[in-house]
Amino acid sequence: MRKIQVKLLPRSLGRKSEIKRFRREGYVPVEIYGKGVENKHAYMSLKDLLSFPHGETFLIEAELEGEKRVCLLKEIQMGWLGDNPIHVDLQDISHVQEIEIEVPIEFVGTPAGVALGGTFEALLHSLTVKAKIDRLPEKITVDVSSLGLGDALHVRDIVPPEGCVIMDSPEETVAVVLEPEVEETAPTE
Repeated sequence: MRKIQVKLLPRSLGRKSEIKRFRREGYVPVEIYGKGVENKHAYMSLKDLLSFPHGETFLIEAELEGEKRVCLLKEIQMGWLGDNPIHVDLQDISHVQEIEIEVPIEFVGTPAGVALGGTFEALLHSLTVKAKIDRLPEKITVDVSSLGLGDALHVRDIVPPEGCVIMDSPEETVAVVLEPEVEETAPTE
């Protein structure tokens, strides 16, 4: 899984004027928490935050006072207009054995049913996966070229990457190839 490195600045609690000053200078307050670790308060550069990828799962290697922590981005709290981040939560997963995380699905190939006039429709775009941190995949690649007209792909049909377990219901439908709609014409007299 992709790791993004970020340097954080230490933050002391209790001074609102300090937070306002750091925000003016282009920093966002950050809270780091996790199982078995002490909560830390810090600042992250707004430039670093805005450079994070969208629509994919990634890990953050946060460096604070010489100590590196592997974290997940849990939440970004936005301002009341919804255009500027005002607070970030990072979950420290360095002491966690296994973690459940949503991983995007990448569909490859053209379904056979599409060549016959069908329409491919993806119903799920991500799956919940449980794995050790060093085994987390960036994405799950699924070949859909064997899907014919009216065929459906279920979670049980997907082979998980090595060391991963898919936590979604095996009966859940991931994608379908819909049959073409036939217009009925009224007989003319």
